[in-house]
Amino acid sequence: MERQIVTTSAACPARLVPTGDKITIPKGVFVTLTQSLGGTYTVIHQGNMARISGEFGELIGQQNHLLEFPEQSEHDKASLANVNYALETVYDPEIPVNVKDLGLIYSVEIKDNNVYVVMTLTSPGCGMGPVLIEEIKDRLSRAPHVEEVYVEITFDPPWSRELMTEEAQLELGVF
Repeated sequence: MERQIVTTSAACPARLVPTGDKITIPKGVFVTLTQSLGGTYTVIHQGNMARISGEFGELIGQQNHLLEFPEQSEHDKASLANVNYALETVYDPEIPVNVKDLGLIYSVEIKDNNVYVVMTLTSPGCGMGPVLIEEIKDRLSRAPHVEEVYVEITFDPPWSRELMTEEAQLELGVF
Protein backbone atom coordinates (compact mmCIF):
# COMPACT_ATOMS: atom_id res chain seq x y z
CA MET A 1 0.00 0.00 0.00
CA GLU A 2 1.09 3.52 -0.65
CA ARG A 3 1.55 5.73 2.41
CA GLN A 4 -1.18 8.29 2.93
CA ILE A 5 -1.90 11.11 5.33
CA VAL A 6 -5.17 10.71 7.26
CA THR A 7 -6.83 12.70 10.03
CA THR A 8 -8.33 11.29 13.21
CA SER A 9 -12.04 12.08 13.52
CA ALA A 10 -12.08 11.30 17.26
CA ALA A 11 -9.62 10.23 19.96
CA CYS A 12 -8.21 6.95 18.69
CA PRO A 13 -6.79 4.12 20.85
CA ALA A 14 -3.53 2.63 19.59
CA ARG A 15 -0.41 0.71 20.70
CA LEU A 16 3.10 2.05 20.30
CA VAL A 17 5.48 0.00 18.21
CA PRO A 18 7.67 -1.70 19.34
CA THR A 19 6.80 -1.41 23.06
CA GLY A 20 3.11 -2.29 22.82
CA ASP A 21 2.20 0.51 25.25
CA LYS A 22 -1.36 1.82 24.95
CA ILE A 23 -1.74 5.40 23.74
CA THR A 24 -4.56 7.62 22.53
CA ILE A 25 -4.07 9.63 19.37
CA PRO A 26 -6.06 12.86 19.82
CA LYS A 27 -8.93 13.98 17.59
CA GLY A 28 -8.05 16.12 14.58
CA VAL A 29 -4.43 14.95 14.29
CA PHE A 30 -2.70 14.05 11.04
CA VAL A 31 -1.11 10.59 10.97
CA THR A 32 0.63 8.72 8.17
CA LEU A 33 -1.01 5.40 7.34
CA THR A 34 1.77 2.97 6.38
CA GLN A 35 0.13 -0.47 6.51
CA SER A 36 -3.35 -1.97 6.47
CA LEU A 37 -3.13 -5.74 6.96
CA GLY A 38 -4.91 -8.37 9.02
CA GLY A 39 -7.59 -5.96 10.10
CA THR A 40 -5.14 -3.54 11.76
CA TYR A 41 -3.63 -0.25 10.72
CA THR A 42 -0.05 0.89 11.22
CA VAL A 43 0.43 4.65 11.42
CA ILE A 44 3.17 7.15 12.18
CA HIS A 45 2.14 9.64 14.87
CA GLN A 46 4.57 12.29 16.16
CA GLY A 47 7.47 10.32 14.71
CA ASN A 48 6.41 7.08 16.42
CA MET A 49 4.93 3.98 14.83
CA ALA A 50 1.61 2.83 16.31
CA ARG A 51 -0.94 0.08 15.65
CA ILE A 52 -4.66 0.80 15.51
CA SER A 53 -7.10 -2.08 15.86
CA GLY A 54 -9.39 -2.56 12.89
CA GLU A 55 -12.47 -1.88 14.99
CA PHE A 56 -11.34 1.78 15.08
CA GLY A 57 -10.68 2.13 11.35
CA GLU A 58 -13.39 4.74 10.83
CA LEU A 59 -11.55 7.02 13.30
CA ILE A 60 -8.82 7.39 10.67
CA GLY A 61 -11.14 7.46 7.66
CA GLN A 62 -10.75 3.75 6.90
CA GLN A 63 -13.05 0.77 7.00
CA ASN A 64 -13.78 -0.84 10.37
CA HIS A 65 -12.59 -4.46 10.57
CA LEU A 66 -14.11 -6.75 13.15
CA LEU A 67 -12.48 -10.09 13.78
CA GLU A 68 -15.06 -12.69 12.76
CA PHE A 69 -14.25 -16.31 13.46
CA PRO A 70 -15.02 -19.09 10.99
CA GLU A 71 -15.80 -21.83 13.49
CA GLN A 72 -18.57 -21.60 16.07
CA SER A 73 -18.13 -24.06 18.89
CA GLU A 74 -21.25 -25.56 20.40
CA HIS A 75 -19.47 -27.03 23.40
CA ASP A 76 -18.10 -23.89 25.10
CA LYS A 77 -14.58 -24.88 24.13
CA ALA A 78 -11.94 -22.77 22.44
CA SER A 79 -11.09 -24.13 19.01
CA LEU A 80 -7.65 -24.50 17.46
CA ALA A 81 -9.10 -23.43 14.10
CA ASN A 82 -10.19 -20.08 15.56
CA VAL A 83 -6.89 -19.60 17.38
CA ASN A 84 -4.95 -20.25 14.17
CA TYR A 85 -7.26 -17.92 12.27
CA ALA A 86 -6.59 -15.15 14.80
CA LEU A 87 -2.82 -15.71 14.56
CA GLU A 88 -3.02 -15.32 10.79
CA THR A 89 -4.37 -11.78 11.31
CA VAL A 90 -1.31 -10.64 13.30
CA TYR A 91 1.20 -8.96 10.99
CA ASP A 92 4.67 -7.71 11.71
CA PRO A 93 4.38 -3.88 11.72
CA GLU A 94 7.19 -3.57 9.19
CA ILE A 95 6.75 -6.68 7.04
CA PRO A 96 3.62 -7.58 5.03
CA VAL A 97 3.57 -11.18 6.35
CA ASN A 98 1.61 -12.63 9.28
CA VAL A 99 3.36 -14.27 12.24
CA LYS A 100 2.27 -17.79 11.26
CA ASP A 101 3.50 -17.54 7.67
CA LEU A 102 6.67 -15.83 8.87
CA GLY A 103 7.39 -18.98 10.91
CA LEU A 104 7.40 -17.23 14.28
CA ILE A 105 4.84 -19.53 15.91
CA TYR A 106 6.45 -22.72 17.22
CA SER A 107 3.50 -24.20 19.09
CA VAL A 108 -0.08 -23.54 20.16
CA GLU A 109 -1.82 -25.48 22.90
CA ILE A 110 -5.29 -25.10 24.39
CA LYS A 111 -5.90 -26.28 27.95
CA ASP A 112 -9.17 -25.52 29.73
CA ASN A 113 -9.90 -22.67 27.27
CA ASN A 114 -6.52 -21.08 28.01
CA VAL A 115 -4.22 -20.68 25.02
CA TYR A 116 -0.47 -21.17 25.31
CA VAL A 117 1.69 -19.91 22.44
CA VAL A 118 5.41 -20.50 22.10
CA MET A 119 6.95 -18.21 19.52
CA THR A 120 10.22 -16.72 18.43
CA LEU A 121 11.40 -13.53 16.79
CA THR A 122 13.49 -13.16 13.67
CA SER A 123 16.48 -12.36 15.90
CA PRO A 124 17.18 -11.95 19.63
CA GLY A 125 17.61 -8.22 19.02
CA CYS A 126 14.27 -7.81 17.24
CA GLY A 127 12.46 -4.93 18.89
CA MET A 128 8.99 -5.97 17.68
CA GLY A 129 8.51 -8.63 20.38
CA PRO A 130 6.44 -6.57 22.82
CA VAL A 131 3.97 -5.26 20.25
CA LEU A 132 3.59 -8.69 18.62
CA ILE A 133 2.96 -10.32 22.00
CA GLU A 134 0.30 -7.75 22.92
CA GLU A 135 -1.40 -8.05 19.54
CA ILE A 136 -1.38 -11.87 19.75
CA LYS A 137 -2.91 -11.71 23.22
CA ASP A 138 -5.54 -9.22 22.03
CA ARG A 139 -6.48 -11.17 18.91
CA LEU A 140 -6.58 -14.60 20.56
CA SER A 141 -8.59 -13.30 23.53
CA ARG A 142 -11.35 -12.35 21.05
CA ALA A 143 -11.76 -15.94 19.87
CA PRO A 144 -14.91 -17.62 21.21
CA HIS A 145 -14.46 -19.26 24.62
CA VAL A 146 -10.79 -18.27 25.05
CA GLU A 147 -10.28 -17.22 28.65
CA GLU A 148 -6.55 -16.41 29.00
CA VAL A 149 -3.68 -16.18 26.53
CA TYR A 150 -0.07 -16.85 27.48
CA VAL A 151 2.79 -16.10 25.09
CA GLU A 152 6.33 -17.33 25.64
CA ILE A 153 9.29 -16.17 23.55
CA THR A 154 12.07 -18.65 22.84
CA PHE A 155 15.16 -18.58 20.66
CA ASP A 156 15.68 -22.33 20.73
CA PRO A 157 15.72 -23.23 17.94
CA PRO A 158 16.67 -19.92 16.38
CA TRP A 159 14.41 -18.59 13.65
CA SER A 160 15.55 -19.05 10.06
CA ARG A 161 13.88 -18.14 6.80
CA GLU A 162 13.32 -21.84 6.09
CA LEU A 163 10.54 -21.64 8.72
CA MET A 164 8.59 -19.25 6.49
CA THR A 165 5.85 -20.57 4.22
CA GLU A 166 6.62 -20.61 0.51
CA GLU A 167 4.09 -17.79 0.03
CA ALA A 168 5.88 -15.63 2.63
CA GLN A 169 9.25 -16.30 1.00
CA LEU A 170 7.82 -15.25 -2.37
CA GLU A 171 6.22 -12.12 -0.85
CA LEU A 172 9.56 -11.07 0.65
CA GLY A 173 11.69 -12.29 -2.26
CA VAL A 174 13.85 -14.60 -0.08
CA PHE A 175 13.30 -17.98 -1.72
